[in-house]
This record gives sequence, structure tokens and C-alpha cells, in this order.
Amino acid sequence: MSGVDIRSNRLFSGVAGRSFLIAIDHGLPCGVFQGGEHAVELVSKMVALNPDGILISPGLLRRSSEAFGFRGAPSAILRADLWAVDSRVRRERDQHRMLAEPEYAVRLGADAMVMMLVLGVPDDVFADNAAAVARLAERAQRVGVPLIVEVTAWGQHAVKENDPELLTFGCRVAAELGADLVKTPFTGDVASMRTLVEGCPVPVLVLGGPRKDNDEELLASTRLAIQAGARGLVYGRNIWLAPDPVKLSIELRGVLESRFE
Repeated sequence: MSGVDIRSNRLFSGVAGRSFLIAIDHGLPCGVFQGGEHAVELVSKMVALNPDGILISPGLLRRSSEAFGFRGAPSAILRADLWAVDSRVRRERDQHRMLAEPEYAVRLGADAMVMMLVLGVPDDVFADNAAAVARLAERAQRVGVPLIVEVTAWGQHAVKENDPELLTFGCRVAAELGADLVKTPFTGDVASMRTLVEGCPVPVLVLGGPRKDNDEELLASTRLAIQAGARGLVYGRNIWLAPDPVKLSIELRGVLESRFE
């Protein structure tokens, strides 16, 4: 078993072997955001929910390293890239840049890395993005760090963010490029999500996206995604903006431990 395998397996827990990850890397593309005005405090609050891992930016991990420095702490998953998605900086076309190498992630104490593969962008931007995924996957393998690729249809030319056909295409491409895990939106129904999962040879984690109208809606979509074969979830705003994040986390853990025929 390789270092990548060992660190990847640490992201999955419980009897069902599924993953509960919390994303708090929103400050990197968006600056100050609702619920995250006090960044280091938010890290501590999310660590206290006992997730399997936390997606976090390099600078915030440096400034909150104490929150991860104990036995049983969640894995730190380092955000390695930046997409200019905020209206304050997204002017003429989609732009993507790499920010961190695996050696830096290891020095910061990260157990994994995450980067984007965005669909619906100009052809040359997609080609450069795909090449960057392949390069990071190879470099991460050298140091034994797993790579999570976040596949989204966030480009300016994308029509629908949860387009099943487009996301199924993107998740397979991400795996072919070297991703160890894939993070992507729920496609909206069990049948299309199952097609996506079955066509992707690495574990698929479902992302939360914008804040749902209520927790029941979030729990319902999570059940469908897990029923379709998703191996876990990566939620941000839907957890730290919830009326009761502790209660919601317990309920989500219950969904992850459910058995589906």
C-alpha cells in the first residue's frame, strides 16, 4: 500500500466507509464571505464537528495549524489552485492559476490536495486546466499525497451547473488525468448520478454548492447521492450557515452510515 493509499483511506470512516468533509476554502476566490468573517474561528468550529477532513487554503492552514495538531484531528486538504469566479475579478474570460505544489502541502501538514477541473470554459483554458491536473497528479504521487479533483460546470459558457452528461464526462476525464478522488455536484436524480459514479473509476464525493433552502432539502439530496453510489460529501455553506451545524452534522453522518440496496 502506497502513501497515497494510506492517506486516501484516512478520509473514509464509519461502518459504511464513507467520507464526511467540510469545505472552508471559500475565502480564496471570494474574500470575506457570509459565515466566514472570522476565518480562524470558523476553522476551530468546523474541526469540532469531527469531519474526516477539511478543505482549506494554504494561508488559512498556516494560521490555524493548532486546530489540526492533535490525535484524531481531521485531515487537512489543501486547496492548490484558484479560479477567478468572483464578479469583482472575473472580467473578460475564465482564468485559472496553480498556487501550491505537493512539497508545500506536506510542509504545511496537509494529507491531501484539491484542485478544479472546470467545464464550460474556452477550449484553450480547459486544455491548460487539464494539463495542470495531470502535472499535479504526477507530482503528488511522488510525495504520496492524494489528489481530489473538483469537477464543475462553472465556466461562462456552461448552461447548467449540474448537467449530468457534462459532469459524467468531466469526472471520467479527471480520473484519466490521475485524480485519486473526484468531487462534483449531485446531478439531480439517482439514475444519472449512478451513471456518473459507475463511469468514474475513482471514488466520487458530492459537493454541496449554494446554501439549500432548508436542512431537509440538503439531507434528501444527500440520501439520493449516496444511494446512487457516491462515497461521501464535501459541504461548506450548507454546514457552517445551518441554524444548528452540530445537529446537521450528526444527521449527515446518519445518512452516510445508511445502507442502500
